[in-house]
Amino acid sequence: MYARRSTDPNESSTSPTALVDLLARHLATFGTNGESQWLFVGDSEDPPHQNTVGYWWRKTLRDAGLSGIKLHDLRHFYASGLIAAGCDVVTVQRSLGHTKATTTLNTYAHLWPTAEDRTRNAAESIMAASIGGLLTEKSPAAE
Repeated sequence: MYARRSTDPNESSTSPTALVDLLARHLATFGTNGESQWLFVGDSEDPPHQNTVGYWWRKTLRDAGLSGIKLHDLRHFYASGLIAAGCDVVTVQRSLGHTKATTTLNTYAHLWPTAEDRTRNAAESIMAASIGGLLTEKSPAAE
C-alpha cells in the first residue's frame, strides 16, 4: 500500500510503465515527504494510518456507487492476473512481497494450470495447427 522512492540506482522494478508514469506525475505534482521520502503520507511525515487508508477506500467505493469490495481484494486481483498471464510462482511471490513461495502457493495454487490443463491446451494447439479451421466448423449433424 505504501510506495517509497528507491535511492538505489541498481534497484529494478517490475511495475508496469503506466503505473510508473502515474507515480512520476504524482511525484512531479506533490513531491515526497519526510526523510524517508514517502509518496503518500497521513497527518505527519509518516505513511497514513491503516484506518485512514480504510476510510479513503470506503469513501471511494461509496462515491463510485460500489460495495462489498475490500481493499485487500485488489491484491488478490493483481496476483490472479499475474497467474493468468503465465507468471511463475517466484515472480508472483516477489511481486506480492511474500517471503516464501509456499505462502504464495498456499493462497493461489488453485489458479495455476495443472499438467492436464497444459496437456489439453497443447493438444488443442497441435490439432488447430494441423487441421486449422476444421475444429471450429459446424458438423452437418449439429445443424
